[in-house]
Amino acid sequence: MKLNVRLISRLGIVLLFALCHNLEAQPQGKIPRIGYLTFLSNADPLELVFLQALRDLGYEDGRNVHIEYRRAAGNVDRLAKLADDLVHANVNLIVVRSTPVAQVAKNATTTIPIVMVGVADPVRTGFVTSLAHPGGNITGMSNMMPELAGKRLELLTEVHPKLTQVAFLAYSPDPLHKTFLNDAQAAAERFKILIKPVVINTVEQIEAEFSSMAKAEPGALIVQPLFISNLGQGQKIAQLALKHRLATISDGIPFADQGGLLFYGPDQKPMFQRAAIYVDKILKGIKPGDLPIEQPTKFELVINLKTAKQIGVMIPAIVLARADRVIR
Repeated sequence: MKLNVRLISRLGIVLLFALCHNLEAQPQGKIPRIGYLTFLSNADPLELVFLQALRDLGYEDGRNVHIEYRRAAGNVDRLAKLADDLVHANVNLIVVRSTPVAQVAKNATTTIPIVMVGVADPVRTGFVTSLAHPGGNITGMSNMMPELAGKRLELLTEVHPKLTQVAFLAYSPDPLHKTFLNDAQAAAERFKILIKPVVINTVEQIEAEFSSMAKAEPGALIVQPLFISNLGQGQKIAQLALKHRLATISDGIPFADQGGLLFYGPDQKPMFQRAAIYVDKILKGIKPGDLPIEQPTKFELVINLKTAKQIGVMIPAIVLARADRVIR
């Protein structure tokens, strides 16, 4: 009997060891892979807001999630290849910044979920069928920027009452640049202002186009936000506008901080925080087509008084009183 007890005991130990060994040998759950596709060559403050929001939700890059970055560094021609790279990397979803980036991601996959942030109008670009029920594999945040054309012109006329002509600097590789222009021209009719489109294909054309534009003597310049927020041309544009004594406005962050006269647009930080929440929901199994696209609720006005003094523009007290921030 003692022999049997010892034998059973030894067999039990062997079986327990084998069981533990098998459990350890079993493959662990795969760490989710998030693709991040952007024009920017390096992380900016808004990207850091997104990453912090992910950490707040419990996602830490390298520990329980892996982020695959693909950065075009301002080169629109690289975007399609980078999007394909992420598809072949078998990421669980792709986060995209700006309309051109969303376009190439949409072209690259119809199955991998895409979370947009910094995209102007996903309905008019054809990315989704509606904001409430996007369907398909795309959802996220809409900047709703083209619809603010009237407000930007209103601000320009308040600081420049005799304004009759306004140039509009647009970027042709952005599929939404025509929408920006059309909205600006429609709003300009109400103010009896003539919009002069300046459409360029590459950022290298900016300086030459400024010289040509200045000859037409527009009173002000509206700058498509992509130049500032994604292509890194804000400071250059602000300096050229200062040289030609042009009042400028854009909803590209951080235009006023870089020397532009006025910034007016949505507060981007909450949208980058919300984008992280959408990533979390999709990783937990919710379909992107079932997540309504959100729009901004808070808008900011930033005025650069130093620039105003340099170009000889007097900002009325009523406009200064509405500013969220004044750079002195």
